[in-house]
Amino acid sequence: MSLRPLADARRHGGPGGPEQGLLELFHGPTAAFKDYAARFLARALAALPAEGERHVLVATSGDTGSAVAAAFHRRPGFRVTLLYPAEGVSPRQAHLLGCFGDNVRAFEVRGSFDDAQRLVKEALGDPDLRAHAGLTSANSISLGRLLPQMAWFALAALRHRAGAETPPGFIIPSGNFGHGLACLWAREMGLPIGDVLLATNRNRALVDWIRTGRAEPRATLRTPANAMDVGIPSNLERLRARHPDPAPLRLATGGFLDARAVDDEAIRETLAEAPRRWGVVVCPHTACALHLLGELRDAGDPRPWIALATAHPAKFPEVVEPRIGERVPSSPGVDALLERPASAEPLEPDPGALTHILRRSR
Repeated sequence: MSLRPLADARRHGGPGGPEQGLLELFHGPTAAFKDYAARFLARALAALPAEGERHVLVATSGDTGSAVAAAFHRRPGFRVTLLYPAEGVSPRQAHLLGCFGDNVRAFEVRGSFDDAQRLVKEALGDPDLRAHAGLTSANSISLGRLLPQMAWFALAALRHRAGAETPPGFIIPSGNFGHGLACLWAREMGLPIGDVLLATNRNRALVDWIRTGRAEPRATLRTPANAMDVGIPSNLERLRARHPDPAPLRLATGGFLDARAVDDEAIRETLAEAPRRWGVVVCPHTACALHLLGELRDAGDPRPWIALATAHPAKFPEVVEPRIGERVPSSPGVDALLERPASAEPLEPDPGALTHILRRSR
């Protein structure tokens, strides 16, 4: 984790401008923020007694799967099955999902991330299958993956408080909403966290729920920020359970929470603008957060904000490089994984097909 100060080239708010930072969370082995919590979860599960092998079943929209694969790769007593949408991840993400081998298998689901996630939830909801295959999960539906994500919000907020009176707000790229929920939980625990702004892409279920109290199921839309291409975020259920009515949370009605959708062209424009305005090259998901930060500053918002950088831009060269006009800076971890051979098996979005695989793998 690295908290990088961001100097706004537009210098809003006087000679130095208001305070802002970029919390870089992509310094793990697969260059995504999910490395931290996945490795915590792997060590925690390994410390627990178990009868027989445990089977970690994961649906991924791009980054969760490779982080979990790296955390559990060759770890005794564990097997990993990764499901990802066949056409919904970047080429490099697909390679990182299929390059581990050994106790890790990757499957391309002929459908969206929501199809893959549905397969995982149905498998975990089958008590006989769960017991037979020794199933557990490493998605953010697992508290063991979700809770550790609270740590960097706490650390960043406390570091900021040491030199400032106003607690920072956080701008969080949000897909399945585990990351945003972790921030809300850290805030509820009393950490000095200001307002929380969720940056989604055109898959705007979180925006709709916060503004209207409704989020209807819908088809997943493909966007440049592909790891956030989620129709209905799983963790929205947890937020609804604790807060059935979003009105008390809503920033516009005196609360502290808001969500805004960023369209495809705004993502691309922010990728191009980020080196000039903020002095950084970012991934498409981080671009969603920086776009909202720019909107706040352009509207005269003077408060301290921390935007979250969730993945290294080297994982998305086909999206980033045309916008910045040069090669994306390399990531040693990604480069090393790209040197491995990779493969994945096709899988229909049919619970019976997954059940057959899981029963045979025991």
